[in-house]
Amino acid sequence: MKRIIPICIIFLVGCSDEKPTTVTPIEVEHSQSFKDDFSKQDKAWSVKSGQWSFENGLLKQSATDKRFPLILLEKEKLSDVDVSVKFRPISGNIDASGGVVFRAVDKDNYFIVRANALEDNFRLYTFKDGHRSEIASATVTPPTFGAFHTIRVVAKGKHIQAYLDGILCIDHDDDSFSKGYVGLWTKADSVTEFDDFRY
Repeated sequence: MKRIIPICIIFLVGCSDEKPTTVTPIEVEHSQSFKDDFSKQDKAWSVKSGQWSFENGLLKQSATDKRFPLILLEKEKLSDVDVSVKFRPISGNIDASGGVVFRAVDKDNYFIVRANALEDNFRLYTFKDGHRSEIASATVTPPTFGAFHTIRVVAKGKHIQAYLDGILCIDHDDDSFSKGYVGLWTKADSVTEFDDFRY
């Protein structure tokens, strides 16, 4: 008699939410582009909160006593945008996050997509008059301390898609802000390094 050996196949998914798996990636027209490897300081970067420094070809946020450290690239205001950055969580006990800001009207009004090495979620928020509200979230494998990960956000009209390490995790519509600056963000005691910023 032949023995039947059961086979178990496991599928690992980088992120999951309630959106269908057949979401079509959106694209934006590239009328202008910008790249920054942080090898030197571009004066268009404007610190709004936190301690941001250009060190060894990286942009580092090291303040641990601010609620939401923020730096904006006040070069041009963008509406439809495809923006990405590599981030590396270095330390943090309360939070260990890195995020991409887009359509920032000012330091208190913007969209932010962030990942956190201490949590298994990837989230899209609005900041309105300094008050943060979660508007979309996906379950993910937490980023690894000391390793670079990539966040990418594509926004076209009210349609917003966000990727973590190349995987589309968030697909959401929101028209809170239509145009503004892009930038970078951390939270609480996060010490985070950034590289290869581009839009």
